[in-house]
Amino acid sequence: MIDKEKIMGLIGLSMKAGKVIFGTETVREAAERKKIKLIIVAEDAADRTILNFKKIAEKQKILFITWGTEQELSKAIGKENKVIIGIKDKNLANAIIKRIYGGDTIG
Repeated sequence: MIDKEKIMGLIGLSMKAGKVIFGTETVREAAERKKIKLIIVAEDAADRTILNFKKIAEKQKILFITWGTEQELSKAIGKENKVIIGIKDKNLANAIIKRIYGGDTIG
């Protein structure tokens, strides 16, 4: 079972370390410049938003997941109304993925 509090804690730690970016345009630009290792989109984001970022991630070979709700992602980074975040650090991205999927990591 996924422990959402631990995942939110890892995202919060990433934010405190300055390794999180958020917002549609900021994440899109960072993805296009390959500055992020993981894109997380809230499960309750608009279908179009999820699809658009999934395509960007595939094109740029960036790991993409939908996880949590807008409220959970926003709370984890100490912001409001955030449905998209990008994780810049490979190790933090790996830790988040490992916690969610139980072992899968980025090469």
